[in-house]
Amino acid sequence: MLAFVLRRLGVMVLTALALTFIVFWLTNLPPNLEKLAKSEGSVRMADDAVTSWLERNGHTGPMIYRYGQWLGVVPGWTFTDAAKGTVTGRCFAAGEDPATAARFCGILQGNWGWSTVFKQTVADVLGRSLSLTGWLMLWVMIVMVPTALIIGVLAGMNEGSRTDRVLSTFAIATTATPEYVSGVIFIALFASATAGISPWLAEMGWISGKTLFQGTATSAMDKITFWNFALPVLTIALYGIGYIARMTRASMTEVMTQQYIRTARLKGVRFRDVVFRHALRNALIAPFTVIMLQFPWLLNGVVIVETLFNYKGFGWTLVQAAGNNDIPLLLGCSVVAVFVVLVTQLISDIGYVFLNPRIRLA
Repeated sequence: MLAFVLRRLGVMVLTALALTFIVFWLTNLPPNLEKLAKSEGSVRMADDAVTSWLERNGHTGPMIYRYGQWLGVVPGWTFTDAAKGTVTGRCFAAGEDPATAARFCGILQGNWGWSTVFKQTVADVLGRSLSLTGWLMLWVMIVMVPTALIIGVLAGMNEGSRTDRVLSTFAIATTATPEYVSGVIFIALFASATAGISPWLAEMGWISGKTLFQGTATSAMDKITFWNFALPVLTIALYGIGYIARMTRASMTEVMTQQYIRTARLKGVRFRDVVFRHALRNALIAPFTVIMLQFPWLLNGVVIVETLFNYKGFGWTLVQAAGNNDIPLLLGCSVVAVFVVLVTQLISDIGYVFLNPRIRLA
């Protein structure tokens, strides 16, 4: 087991290096750097002024060398302005003594760069946005996973029945509805003062405000309540519920036809005990992988939902960084996304052994 984990960690490191280098190369293409120079300097900068700005800010030189500087395995760049007699660099601010500055100052040393959009360090921006998205992902998983497992188990236990057909139809319908569609529908039904059920409820005197739920989740950044957080949580959870439920139903159906299940039932074991003691644990192996893969998917799902509900978490931050060519912040977001994907895959592989010890890892 230890050897397997060590091998997987080695593969994870190589994969992370490859993926982050690809993102670094794409974000540091000449057109992007030229756009960055003009946004930070002046949109009317001439070509020689753009080149001079890029030299002063360490955006010249071989791509692999600049990637090493950003990563923190190559000494940071320095630039000496002979005309002004000043020295600037990646590892020290203007006016500081270069002799006392650190040689390496990249991601590995905790220097994630400076966000050109938010005018803060990338670490601070990501820390704030990830904390907000963390609450959203937590409540989505609390709602999504138990609901999906219950639907899948009930459908798998009653294969071919009316219950199975109804639950399967619901699962397919939710999976076929993307977040940007279900989110708009929920806002129109529950958070509109002119449409949906809110005007009717207000007319009947059942709600004090104009709408039942809030159409934005901006206030949830300060204080989460059921009324300002329910719609974004339900929007994300609804799509994942159908996917996990269908996988659970297929796995449960297969397990219920196994010989040991038939033997237990022939021995007179109660059907409930057969399901919970014998079938459910083996049936959860495949859904466990799907559940773990929901974490990387949630990072993509929140991009749409957080923008739709104006919730300034990781997804909203990623949209702002991409729309404003904030290269350091885009690179920071890529590191977070790669880390989440690789770690969740490692946890899912290790979880196989605990769900079914008979599984052998080659």
